[in-house]
Order: sequence, then structure tokens, then C-alpha cells
Amino acid sequence: MPDTPYVPPKVWTHDAPSGGQFANINAPTAGARVERALPVGKHPLQLYSLATPNGVKVNIMLEELLASGHAGAEYDAWPIRIADGDQFGSGFVEVNPNSKIPALVDHSAEGGPLRVFESGSILLYLAEKFGAFLPRELRARTETLNWLFWQMGSAPFLGGGFGHFYAYAPEKYEYPINRYAMEAKRQLDVLDRQLAEHRYVAGDDYSIADMAIWPWYGVLALGELYGAGEFLSVQDYQHVQRWAAEIAERPAVIRGRKVNRTWGEEAEQAPERHSAADLD
Repeated sequence: MPDTPYVPPKVWTHDAPSGGQFANINAPTAGARVERALPVGKHPLQLYSLATPNGVKVNIMLEELLASGHAGAEYDAWPIRIADGDQFGSGFVEVNPNSKIPALVDHSAEGGPLRVFESGSILLYLAEKFGAFLPRELRARTETLNWLFWQMGSAPFLGGGFGHFYAYAPEKYEYPINRYAMEAKRQLDVLDRQLAEHRYVAGDDYSIADMAIWPWYGVLALGELYGAGEFLSVQDYQHVQRWAAEIAERPAVIRGRKVNRTWGEEAEQAPERHSAADLD
């Protein structure tokens, strides 16, 4: 930590970039920064995203729907390269005013194209549209939504908290790393206790809760997130390990992880997806 303690000013101003991996795109204002229309493919569902944990959730859902025989879930996927600021193009901002991936447009919706943004909202929308991966019975449905929204509320502490200070901040600071490492491990323990009693997060059936949680906590448990597996002793969460490994082997998950991926092994990348052949 710096020798001179930081004293917050009476009024905060954005005088200079804060540093870190994404400093060049961060700003305290919203809205479009450049005029740029979004491409539109041939399918009713148009996905604009990137294969980050939040993006992979929706990729998996779409591929699981197709694997289950829902032909209407065919989609075009277009990359939004967030490091380049694509999310601030005017077309993307029209779909998601919050300038975050993923974002979906359903051109088959009654009344014209319908925008859907926020990953949890997209998962719920698709589950209801196709009647899949979300139980209809009240108690089971509610439990699934409990865990879907658990992920939505918890993951920012893992990503924006732990991930930022452990992997992306310009310097390593003990206090925030300790604070968010403790919270990340607490969340893993919550999940581990749930999975000790259930095959999947919300019960006996695979659901949108698993699709939302796995790209964050499953990938973390497999040692593939932030290079933090050893640091967080993820091997200690045996039930999370079992669940994470099982889901990682699902063909739709393997396919979904490739969609809008622009880094890593070339065989694992499909920056654009317009048909199943793009993932073969």
C-alpha cells in the first residue's frame, strides 16, 4: 500500500485513467462513443457477445437448446470486442444501454425486433420462449430462479472484486485481495454445500441456474479463471469439482465455449457463429 494514506476528496472527479488492463475503455459516463451499426444475419436470434463468463452463459443455453431439438434456437453470433470498445458503438448501445455483453435481439418477437440484455434476463427469456431448462412446477421453478439470481448478485464480487484486484489491477494490494478472496471462498462454500445434496445446483435437473453459475464458479474450480486455482485452494471444494467436471464434458458446453472466442487455441475459437458447421 502507498506510504501516504489516500484521503477521498469531497467531490470525486475523473481526472486520469485509473490504470489496469481495461483503463482505456473505462469512463464515468454511458452512451455511444461512435456511430456503428450492428450486423444482422439470417436467423431470428442475433447474439452480440464475447466468450467471457457472462457471454458463455448464453452461448451454452443456445447450444443446449439446439442439442435438445429446438430448431428455432438457431442463431447468429457476432463478436463484441470489449477491449476495442465495440460495446460503445451506437448500434450496440441501442440494444444494451449499459454497454455490457451479452445482448440479444429476437427478430421473431411479436411486434418487431425485441432487445434482451443482461445475461440472466436472456437465459430466462430463452427458457420461457422455448419451454426448456426451467421447471414449470412452482417450487422447482422458484429454486432455479433463486440460484440464477444468486449468481447475478454474487459474481460481481468474484469478477469485479477478486478478479480485478488479483489479476487486472495495476498493482497488488493486500487489503482488497484478502477481502475478495475471503468472499470468493465463502461463495464456493455456499455452492459446495448445495451441491453436496444435489446433482445440479437447483436440484436433480440441469437448468439455467447451472448455465449461469458454471462459467464463473465451475471454470474457477477447474483452475481456468484468473490463474487463481491454487491461491483459492479450489481443490478443497469437492462437490463443486464433481459438478464442474461433469458439466464441462457436455457437448453443448464444449461448443458454447467456442462461440465469440477470439483468443487461445485456434481450434477453440469461433469469433462468429452462423451455423453448427462453424463450431465443427
